[in-house]
Amino acid sequence: MASPTPSAGEGARALLVQALADVAQGDRAALKTVYDLTAAKLMGVCLRICQDREAAEDVMQEVFLKIWNRAGRFDAARASPITWLCVIARNSAVDWRRTRGLGEAAPIDAAMDVPDGADSAEARLQAVEMQARIFSCIEALEEKQRGAIRAAFFNGRTYPELAQAAAVPLGTMKSWIRRGLLQLRGCLGDG
Repeated sequence: MASPTPSAGEGARALLVQALADVAQGDRAALKTVYDLTAAKLMGVCLRICQDREAAEDVMQEVFLKIWNRAGRFDAARASPITWLCVIARNSAVDWRRTRGLGEAAPIDAAMDVPDGADSAEARLQAVEMQARIFSCIEALEEKQRGAIRAAFFNGRTYPELAQAAAVPLGTMKSWIRRGLLQLRGCLGDG
């Protein structure tokens, strides 16, 4: 019996996982591969949070320096490579805003529409289906968790900002988000 062929999404994921492993070993060509596969999407995240192209470009340089230095920490069993990379981009852009005393960033929902190099109809369809699953799973969360997760990950808000806005202790806010993310992981794992 023939083994099933991987989908385009699985192939891209495997390529990115391998490239990150190679980056962890000091392979500069692998970093270029990571850049080629993800730069458009990561730039979209940075641009939406920074709201300034020049600043987003500066943040992108920091992002790829962090990827170079932290690639050995990536664990494909714990997160998808694009999720891990987007978190680095998001956190770097939020840090940039914070160091400049800027307020809340614009929502990054539209960053999902930034092309990421996948030009096949199948890859676009898979991305749309995954986005729909993510938003469906987010809607299934309790209201306080849903609001906190959206504000943190789509609006670039920090934990302290969220705790202050909700008038709850920082630890409570972190617990809400942690439990919500665990529920999301379970929901997304079911499909």
